Amino acid sequence: METRKSHRAQGRPRAFDINEALEQALQVFWRKGYLGTSLTDLTEAMGINRPSLYATFGNKEALFRKVLDRYSDRQTAYLREALEEPSARRVIERMMHGVVDLVTNPRNPSKCLFAESMISCGDPNDPLHQELAQRRVSGEMAIRDRFERALLEGDLPSDIDPSALARFVVTVNLGMSIQAASGASRTELLQVVQTALQACPR
Repeated sequence: METRKSHRAQGRPRAFDINEALEQALQVFWRKGYLGTSLTDLTEAMGINRPSLYATFGNKEALFRKVLDRYSDRQTAYLREALEEPSARRVIERMMHGVVDLVTNPRNPSKCLFAESMISCGDPNDPLHQELAQRRVSGEMAIRDRFERALLEGDLPSDIDPSALARFVVTVNLGMSIQAASGASRTELLQVVQTALQACPR
């Protein structure tokens, strides 16, 4: 009787905190990038075995998509919050300072998970590349829509192209992320912000 109970106990799936496991996966992907992260890296950090990973999260690509959602909801929530600022210039300032805060926070890897993933998953036929591209486009469109509103409200000069301005902001933000990953300091990045703001309409 005791032996049978022992076998049943050993056969039970290992219990784990899904939320914590997902957070650990995020940290691994953030540090190593999508291509640099192995399944062994993930299972060791998450404290689960491969069957549990597949059963709970799907394959590596599916897990990474969940990580991107978590990253967007938590680490880069400032991008959505910035859109609520009362002026286009404040939107730009808050977004750019948010990027600097993210990539220079000593508790975080000194890079943007999204920007690094865009670079490493460069094959346009790769479904993950297409997913990342769509996310970038969606983010840029949200900024464009906010600038179009600013244009209608008279907050931006009439000769400003909201699409071009949104693309400029996204380009600077991604560029600062890459600079941080290669060692740029907070002071240097803030200088980039100030230079970019001088080029923006008042």
